[in-house]
Amino acid sequence: MIKIFADGADKISILELNKNPLVRGFTTNPALMRKAGIRDYKPFALDILKHIKDKPISFEVFSDDWAEMKAQALEIASWGPNVYVKIPITNTGGWYCETLIEELNWQGVKINITAITTLGQVDFILKKLKYLRGVYISIFAGRIADTGVDPIPIINASLYLLKDTEIELIWASPREVFNIYQAEKCGCHIITCTPDLIKKYELLKGKDLKEYSRETVQMFYDQAKGYTL
Repeated sequence: MIKIFADGADKISILELNKNPLVRGFTTNPALMRKAGIRDYKPFALDILKHIKDKPISFEVFSDDWAEMKAQALEIASWGPNVYVKIPITNTGGWYCETLIEELNWQGVKINITAITTLGQVDFILKKLKYLRGVYISIFAGRIADTGVDPIPIINASLYLLKDTEIELIWASPREVFNIYQAEKCGCHIITCTPDLIKKYELLKGKDLKEYSRETVQMFYDQAKGYTL
């Protein structure tokens, strides 16, 4: 079965999901942390790592300068053996980060290569770094689909490129529960899910559609109470 990684930055949700056997790891990023109202990056991460000790968890660098990115990555990696460092596929100028990724991985840093949206990006990074160990590649399938492009051919082709490597592919930024089934059918190793998607997945596995229809009617009926014409 595909591994589900919880994606978020709310401490209460993270600690609750850590008790859920369905959740095999965690990811976060600066945007999610900002949304959750987190102001101090390192104290938040270290606090979470006091509780998440036996599952992989990804924290992202936030610099756009190569030297600073490397320093941040080494610092983040030092926080725990289960920590993966998120490095974007390019910096904001569009320059690939393959040299940085290679240097870090040779130094023993586990890497989550993030923000990938094209097969060309996957092909480029694998030609340079196919021998890496302890690496995830995150394809932002949800963002791809938001543009009207079907992400599944990109996912399938990427998995073919990965077949002789030890790199695991993450279906990132899913938009609905059905994406979990799609990702699993493709053969993805991992999918990231928000707490809301995980909750829906647990509730709706094997759900009888006729009963779901009746429950939907009941919901509309209950919400309409008090209205008059």
